[in-house]
Amino acid sequence: MNFSERIRRVEPSATLAISSLASQLEADGVDVIDLSVGEPDFATPENVVQACERAVEAGHTGYPPSKGVPELREAVAEKLQADGLDYRADNVIVTPGAKQALYETVQTVVDDGDEVVLLDPAWVSYEAMVKLAGGDLNRVNLAPHDFQLEPALGDLGDAVSDDTELLVVNSPSNPTGAVYSDAALEGVRDLAVEHDVTVISDEIYERITYGVEFTSLATLDGMFERTVTINGFSKAYSMTGWRLGYLAAPEELVSEAAKLHSHSVSSATNFVQHAGIEALRDTDAAVGEMVEAFHERRDRLVALLKQHDVDVRTPDGAFYLMLPVADDDQQWCENVLEEAHVATVPGSAFGAPGYARISYAADIERIEEAIERLVENEYV
Repeated sequence: MNFSERIRRVEPSATLAISSLASQLEADGVDVIDLSVGEPDFATPENVVQACERAVEAGHTGYPPSKGVPELREAVAEKLQADGLDYRADNVIVTPGAKQALYETVQTVVDDGDEVVLLDPAWVSYEAMVKLAGGDLNRVNLAPHDFQLEPALGDLGDAVSDDTELLVVNSPSNPTGAVYSDAALEGVRDLAVEHDVTVISDEIYERITYGVEFTSLATLDGMFERTVTINGFSKAYSMTGWRLGYLAAPEELVSEAAKLHSHSVSSATNFVQHAGIEALRDTDAAVGEMVEAFHERRDRLVALLKQHDVDVRTPDGAFYLMLPVADDDQQWCENVLEEAHVATVPGSAFGAPGYARISYAADIERIEEAIERLVENEYV
């Protein structure tokens, strides 16, 4: 068979070796503690499940409008307006997961040879999406700055130019858990306005923060007309398998992205969208309980590492921590899995060699046992 050049631009995920090895160990009866998965370990709130069941019973099982059922688009707009964003329902496309919203945005904005700037460490799929669109990557390394953007604004200023088509900002960040300060976001704004750059603001973890205020990039002066705000239901509402997300953007971009949307996925699942309405309007208590649990786990994880003289940056959001490890982080993760039976993700997968990403979306007792295993096997 002959394969397209665009698919050849994309390498297999660097995490595949870890996940395959973990699956084999588990199949052999080994107790693997999985600190690799980016998935809340909570059940979807019961009221959301019931809303989905009611939608099915009411017959919401056919094709919905491609851009989303009107009630959900209105609910998304109401949520964004409450956050200080001047979006209306016409600014919203509902997608099967936030990843699809990101993919549609990149495909809509990026042409062959266009420059896209990423902030490293960056979520693994950004690179693949840009390559599939034919874009060229320019990466800014935040690792020397404790994964914070504000001290790296000079580096970002060197990277962004009139040749830059797109800048991707993810706060709170996967994989670092960093929540970028208002000063950092204002620096992004100044560069985007100066060089007329479109910015993706990936806000999938915006509800999961610990004692810091989250700011949505499009609320800043000059950013509404050049920002695509991406969000979804997987993380805050523990709805990963439901596949529901959205993009919010100026109507001109929505009109263009809707073409790809209609010719690819057609729409998000009808009855799932009705569950999304319930999630937006009546789950604050459940979300608060989940965030409180993540906060407790983060504090315990950081404390355990510091007890063993491991210096880590305490994350302010999401549910990830970057652990400094050996230079060959891929081999370190494989060794830890084989010997300590703890699954982590190599930092190099995110553009951060020498680190491993730990997810604390796991029961606190399992987190404690995982650190104990790392200590016993002299990996920390």
